[in-house]
Amino acid sequence: MVKLEQLRADHADVLLVFEQENREYFARSVPDRGGAYFAEFASRLRALLAEQDAGLCHFHVVVDDQGELIGRVNLVDVAEGTAELGYRIGERAAGRGAATAAVEEVCRLAVVAYRLSVLTAVTTLDNPASMAVLRRNGFTPTGDISIGGRPGIRYRRPLAVSR
Repeated sequence: MVKLEQLRADHADVLLVFEQENREYFARSVPDRGGAYFAEFASRLRALLAEQDAGLCHFHVVVDDQGELIGRVNLVDVAEGTAELGYRIGERAAGRGAATAAVEEVCRLAVVAYRLSVLTAVTTLDNPASMAVLRRNGFTPTGDISIGGRPGIRYRRPLAVSR
């Protein structure tokens, strides 16, 4: 079982440790964030929280049953009822359904809390686990894309917005 918590300033230390511990693992399937991301983490986090406060993005940490941070799931570029989904689950929690559950929960939140009607997502072709997570959550491929110079696929999922 996983739980999503909206990103807060007090997540800073544990989130930085999570990103550092999983940097090499993530770089195997997504473009690396680069050294500046870690060196400027505090200011980047403040900027993300400001974007969230403005309603431009919805950032979440994923925690397990013991309350340990195991991932992130975000909705970015929120505009006109749409947003782009992004997520990452740390190596120690990979392969146990955490990504599928976190994406399922953020899709629910997208409807009930954020009033969104469409989500998009992208993944590289060499990340079959991410493609499976998207398919299990009702996303369908809509076209090819390049992600950091790597071939990828764009996905889309219409959401049933309750009135």
